[in-house]
Amino acid sequence: MASKITIVGAGSVGATLAFTLSQESYVSKIVLIDVIKDKAEGEATDIAQGTAFRDPISIYSGEYSDAAGSDIVIITSGVARKPGQTRLDLAQTNVNIIKSIAPELGKYAPDALYIIVANPVDIMTYTFMKYSGIPENRIMGSGTQLDTARLRYGLSNHYQIAQKNIHAYVFGEHGDSSFIPWSVCNISGMRLDDYEKFVQASGQGIPPLDKEAMHQYVKKSGSEIIKKKGATFYGVTVAVVNLIGMLLADYETITTVSTMMHGEYGIEDVCLSCLAVIGPNGVKRTVPVELTDDEVAKMHISADSLHGIINGLKKD
Repeated sequence: MASKITIVGAGSVGATLAFTLSQESYVSKIVLIDVIKDKAEGEATDIAQGTAFRDPISIYSGEYSDAAGSDIVIITSGVARKPGQTRLDLAQTNVNIIKSIAPELGKYAPDALYIIVANPVDIMTYTFMKYSGIPENRIMGSGTQLDTARLRYGLSNHYQIAQKNIHAYVFGEHGDSSFIPWSVCNISGMRLDDYEKFVQASGQGIPPLDKEAMHQYVKKSGSEIIKKKGATFYGVTVAVVNLIGMLLADYETITTVSTMMHGEYGIEDVCLSCLAVIGPNGVKRTVPVELTDDEVAKMHISADSLHGIINGLKKD
């Protein structure tokens, strides 16, 4: 069934998402909303003119009221972190933005599924849940989707094996306190540590995996790309489009999204990423995979970091 998707924010990420979705056959309408109306209109027109060779699709800019009837709403709006700006300063600025957006979207598109992409994504997801009036299960942050994609890409390059064979994840905050639960990583059903032994015994000439170096690669990829080209938007676009496909499928999928914690791993009242079952009705439940004591401790470090930011925000 063809779907209507609204994207709030027509910057690099929002526009790239709109263009990518315009090439997907399951999308029939795309609405771009931005506070800079000319930017949204220009992007919508440019993208629409690139759809001459596919089935008809409607792409246009609009107001919040145009989100009515959307199947999915994606929120990318927010400002980028400036040199010297603290994470708390960035969080306060973007939280103020999402507080103004949330009630409007909740009024016009109460039945949509919501994907929060704007950073800091876990804080923004938490804020949207508190201010939109939309049920929690219909809201998720992109969370560590991109981090997980970077991890799988890195492991694929290291082991010279297809990414589809790799089941590895990044948990926690989409940020400095993210971590890799190596205990649940596997390659085609073989625990990663066992696969590492197999590779070393096979004489393929692949160096031993440096887990800490791989973790740093995942954590620093974004800043390295920003340093070289000014922004990241292709990777996150593919991750979000993949997430949209999961939500529109007839079956459920297990993946990492940022969602509200209700006692999982002893964590409450904060959004962060762990494995969750998602599908046509949004987030159905989290998946309580068993973590090591060290990994649970790292999950708590992420939660404490996010709680600290939330507690530091100005109250209404």
